[in-house]
Amino acid sequence: MINSDEIGAIAALFRATGGTDYGVALDALIRTVAAFDMSCIFGFSASCAPILIHDGYSETVDRGALRSYLRGAYQLDPFYSASIVEASEGLWRMRDLAPDAYYDTKFASSREVHPCISDQAGTLVEEIGFIIALPDGQGATYSLMRNRGGALFNETEFAKLQHLLPIVAASLRSHWRFAHQIDAPSPSTPSSDEVFHLAFGEVLTPAQCGVTKLILRGHSSVSIAENLGIAEGTVKLHRYNIYRRLEISSQAELFQRFIDYLAR
Repeated sequence: MINSDEIGAIAALFRATGGTDYGVALDALIRTVAAFDMSCIFGFSASCAPILIHDGYSETVDRGALRSYLRGAYQLDPFYSASIVEASEGLWRMRDLAPDAYYDTKFASSREVHPCISDQAGTLVEEIGFIIALPDGQGATYSLMRNRGGALFNETEFAKLQHLLPIVAASLRSHWRFAHQIDAPSPSTPSSDEVFHLAFGEVLTPAQCGVTKLILRGHSSVSIAENLGIAEGTVKLHRYNIYRRLEISSQAELFQRFIDYLAR
């Protein structure tokens, strides 16, 4: 049952829709049922860089990480992939969206590129997010984060947050329409595949670029094989040839090559 605090927060949220205080009002509503340390809202499209709708982590985040994220590192974020192609609208735990080897990647703990990681790498104990469908195949993620040292979102909190999904979805779609609608993408804005081609295409073949993208997103060789419909041995051969052509010897070096490209 909705209590008086939630009713007041819902009213404030809809008053703020379309304005600069929308994210703050949404955070205030969520805090009536569950505490969190940081938040953010990104609008995602397959053909454009993300739009930062709400920045609820400025006090602890390196601005360089946000620049790298917006230039292309967002494509390694499971919430990006889920927002535009994979997951149903709803509330999701990061661990339920992430590829099988995601937490072995540098992206999951790197404050160089992940704007939701605070000054000490690996300080998040959990990230959950509302995934909201937007018009024209676009999507948004409203992420809630707790820092290490705190507790995971428990099942009671998660259930209470799920009950707020219709309100979060309706308000976010209205806010998007009034304040952040993406028009036709700029011809200079690279697509997802183009980012990886620009970063590696002078050295790697298109097939190798496709494998590289999945490696960086946190897929194991088995998962890459399943995604591409090829044998696991073929994936391992691609990985060997990718490392040889780039003159590197590890996934960490591959990640750094991508980050160095984004930083240029």
